[in-house]
Amino acid sequence: MSIATRRLIMLSRRSHQALTTTRSTSTAVSDTPRFLKHNSPHPILTDHTSTLSCPQTRLTTLPNGLRIATESNLSHTATVCVWIDTGSRFETDETRGVANFLMNMVYRGTSKRSMSDLDEEFENMGGEYQSYISREQTVYIVKVTATDVPKAIDVLSDMLQNSTFEENMIVDLRNDTITRMLEENEDPDSVVSDCLHAAAFRDTPFGRSTDGRPKDAFFVTKKVLQDYLSTHYSTHRTIITASGAVNHGEIVEQVKKTFTKLSTNPITSTQLVKQAPAIFTGSEIRKRDDDMPYAYFGIFFKGASWTDPDSFALLVIQLMLGSWTKSTDVDKNKGSQFAQMAGIDELAEHLRAGTCHYKDTGLFGVSAIAKPDCLDDLASAIMQKLSQLCYQVTEEDVIRAQNKLKYEFCKEQPRAEEIGRQLLAYGRRIPLAEMLARVDAVDVATVKRVANRFIFDQDIAIASTGPVELLPDYNWLRGRTSMLRS
Repeated sequence: MSIATRRLIMLSRRSHQALTTTRSTSTAVSDTPRFLKHNSPHPILTDHTSTLSCPQTRLTTLPNGLRIATESNLSHTATVCVWIDTGSRFETDETRGVANFLMNMVYRGTSKRSMSDLDEEFENMGGEYQSYISREQTVYIVKVTATDVPKAIDVLSDMLQNSTFEENMIVDLRNDTITRMLEENEDPDSVVSDCLHAAAFRDTPFGRSTDGRPKDAFFVTKKVLQDYLSTHYSTHRTIITASGAVNHGEIVEQVKKTFTKLSTNPITSTQLVKQAPAIFTGSEIRKRDDDMPYAYFGIFFKGASWTDPDSFALLVIQLMLGSWTKSTDVDKNKGSQFAQMAGIDELAEHLRAGTCHYKDTGLFGVSAIAKPDCLDDLASAIMQKLSQLCYQVTEEDVIRAQNKLKYEFCKEQPRAEEIGRQLLAYGRRIPLAEMLARVDAVDVATVKRVANRFIFDQDIAIASTGPVELLPDYNWLRGRTSMLRS
């Protein structure tokens, strides 16, 4: 072995030993506490969940199943809601209309407060209070200043647990309910909405009106109200939400003290839905009235449920179609070709695409108001635009609709209401970042696929009222769901 080769081998060994010593020293230094005072040199996977879910929603579930969810901010006011996982679809033939009747009855007095006491207490708080019911959800809402949050919770707990259901109050509300129903029967929009559900979900509880029928009010008694309350207003189907100037810990403690009498009935809404699923049936309901100046109608398909993977895509499609109102001439210049068609050709007084989600089904379609002599052309144009979504979609239309939907999600919403709605619909609070990501995931291919799933050659539900003689019949409209793709 030459001298040069030996020297190279020796240099190599020395450099290796020096490198090993350096690494050992570096490791020792990096693990020394004083060098770890500010940060570690070793990479650690960072969790951005708290940032993406801002503002943070805090959720506490009590041992009895009652859930409390809050979102705090720097506001001087607060909103408190009580969400009940029940609505008109869970009524029986014998209890039609009782859900809506009960929602109004709890304001008529408790064992602690009379009806006038409740009104006065709400007024003294200086805030707002309301309640509403849908086919699957009932909610009670109170908006007050930060100092009145404990009082609002106390009043809500009293109403929902200690209502007396006195006979004279039942009779009084019965008369008010019948009068209101008769007035709503004169409202074309309400008539079309109720008839649309009746046509789409024939012979199922889901197809009934949330108000029931006028004659149903006569069968509501104190026992009927108490039975419905004990069956459906149970702890595990109730969520108390609050947002604004609220403290989560304080609200939890107060709820523990006040909401102590709710039912513990174990039956769940999921079990009830399985017993009576919402089965979509293609059909038509017409209520012809030639004395009305305009015809009101809706053409709807079976839509997506809350948890359907395509639910967000349908919302994008809805905004792609858009809306048109004749009183707003600027609508003629909207990006939506659907709105331009209605505006430039003046086929409708009002035109709007819509979608709604439920636990196991949904509805998607178009509602319109038009002059009688425009019905044939308008119906043809609507079906053409709907069918066109299956094969002709532009990226510009999709992006425009995505931006509109993201704006709707980003703008200030009543957070306490949104928290409760999401917890009942999805079982969790969906972060804004996730919602925006799901909107961004919708592209041209997705729109076409979803349109083919829900529109192409699918049954439809039609409801109409007014001078609707010239509105094409069901078979004609149904045939247009599979028009030739030209």
